[in-house]
Amino acid sequence: MTSTNRSFAHLSDDELLATVKRLATIECRATAALVRSLMELDVRRLYLGEGYSSLFTYCTQALHLAEGAAYNRIEAARAARRFPAILTALEDGAVTLTTVRLVAPHLTSANHEDVLARARHKGKREVEALVASLRPLPSVPSTIRKLPEPRQVLLDTKPVVPMSTTAARSPLVVTPAIAMAPRPTETPLAPERYKLQFTISGETHAKLHRVQALSRHVIPSGDTSEIFDRALTLLLQDLERRRCAAVTSPRAAPTTVGGSRHIPASVKREVWRRDEGRCAFIGREGRCTERGFLEYHHVRPYATGGAETTANIELRCRAHNAYEASLFLGRECDEAMEHSTT
Repeated sequence: MTSTNRSFAHLSDDELLATVKRLATIECRATAALVRSLMELDVRRLYLGEGYSSLFTYCTQALHLAEGAAYNRIEAARAARRFPAILTALEDGAVTLTTVRLVAPHLTSANHEDVLARARHKGKREVEALVASLRPLPSVPSTIRKLPEPRQVLLDTKPVVPMSTTAARSPLVVTPAIAMAPRPTETPLAPERYKLQFTISGETHAKLHRVQALSRHVIPSGDTSEIFDRALTLLLQDLERRRCAAVTSPRAAPTTVGGSRHIPASVKREVWRRDEGRCAFIGREGRCTERGFLEYHHVRPYATGGAETTANIELRCRAHNAYEASLFLGRECDEAMEHSTT
């Protein structure tokens, strides 16, 4: 165990949480101080005398910042020269460097205070949507194009020996590139309009053509965005039926059979509606925001007689469901130990 780990291992849970928050605050203040110093260094152009042609080169080569980190800090420094309120927001942890980089090109003397307030504690996607409202872009046309075939690349090479009368160049070892599926990109163009880009297989492409042909009577243009919307609507209805027991004409709720783990559909519908399709775990800092990997959770565990009723069932994300199960099992073990010693 390193000395750093030892310095935190002795802390209680509450002390460790407090320490992490304190260190995060210190980091925000240090970042703001660095941005403030880069502002002045940029004005004086001190990097030139140090032998660097630009502030970016100075940050990456002298300060050894990653290129992305250097770019974010330089953009923040230059934006803060125009709008000093950015420094205060960075120091308070109200905005991140990424947020500043995204909104900086759209700030004016008239809107900067409002924009910074709207961006406060927002994630990247929310800030991108904010930027789209400041600078709406036109819709992009629906297009389909074939991607080039993956090529082999040089992933590993043996050391190269300089050519001489006694040594020859070592052969290169060529290994095939690992096919990595590109991640879908989602870009807000304007309020309520998004550009979505992803890669599909040849089989999916063939399905799309069949759907376009079969749906010409309702979608004459064969527009892929409308087909995508209709397909999502059907998929959403199916998923809501399976996961939330959503139906257009719900039947009367049956009487819960004692001793059964089965949760009636009526209970699932009501729990999902009540919990708003979101994890209902409430910690000391507030309610969990997770909406994915949701599971139905017994507030009073089934093992101790917890019933499958609306009052006893809540939504939990997978992590918090497992967390509460571990707490329950821990309490059970403690009680068993107490009984064994009495």
